[in-house]
Amino acid sequence: MNFCTGSCTALITPFKNGKLDENSYFELAKRQIRLGIDMISPMGTTGESPTVTHDEHKRCIEIAIEAAKGTSAKVLAGAGSNSTSEAVDLAKFAAKAGADAVLVITPYYNKPTQEGLYEHFKAIANSVDIGVMLYNVPGRCAVDLKPQTVKKITDECKNVYAIKEASGSMERCVELGTMMPKLAILSGDDGINYPILANGGRGVVSVTANLLPNKLKEMTDAAAKGDYLRAKQINDELYALNSVLFIETNPIPIKAAMYIAGLIDNLEYRLPLTKPSADTMAKLEAVLKKYEILK
Repeated sequence: MNFCTGSCTALITPFKNGKLDENSYFELAKRQIRLGIDMISPMGTTGESPTVTHDEHKRCIEIAIEAAKGTSAKVLAGAGSNSTSEAVDLAKFAAKAGADAVLVITPYYNKPTQEGLYEHFKAIANSVDIGVMLYNVPGRCAVDLKPQTVKKITDECKNVYAIKEASGSMERCVELGTMMPKLAILSGDDGINYPILANGGRGVVSVTANLLPNKLKEMTDAAAKGDYLRAKQINDELYALNSVLFIETNPIPIKAAMYIAGLIDNLEYRLPLTKPSADTMAKLEAVLKKYEILK
């Protein structure tokens, strides 16, 4: 069973005239792999998963798998939903299509109890024979997956091997690592990638990596080798970019940055997301001049 860790990019989803731009999506995935990323993750929040159709969601997973075929890159497919049956369907699809693991966000809007979260993740994990990475992001989902619940899930579901932690709390990461030393903790917040790695984190699921996969790969590799000085240097270098990429709701700024950098031809979003303000565009243009963005 493939337990994927290391550097991972939460892929944006390009649109053209309101439709999924499959060719651009494939090329974006191939660029990530060419520049050394360990994993690509289609259909997370950064991929605008809440507003794509189920068919588009599944097609993005297929395209990512096509792009990674014959390479060392792994595919961590987004399979989250606030409906357990829908999440199970997506996880089963991803497994059958050839994904290495699935990334499953906490259910949003319906605010389940900790028991409901346990039953939700257990049902998904038991439906597939590939790795499952939990995804905790209370700021978006209005529910917090507590460490005691994570332990209960991992004790019963051996394919639940990791958590993408985006609570913004270092104390939470320390608590998880203390309670479950074998659980792979991956940073879900680019601003604190280095502190999480320095605390034993096993990787990052990064928005910034859409632009600079080579830098995120270098940082996670350095940390894995114990070269925390180099890892911190890279994290510090990325601070200005990490900051500006979240001045509006993700993925609005990262998609605009990709457009400014010439990595996508069209700047389109699905409502209710809209294009960034002129002020945000100006800030993005200014900060991007500080970085070498490889094609």
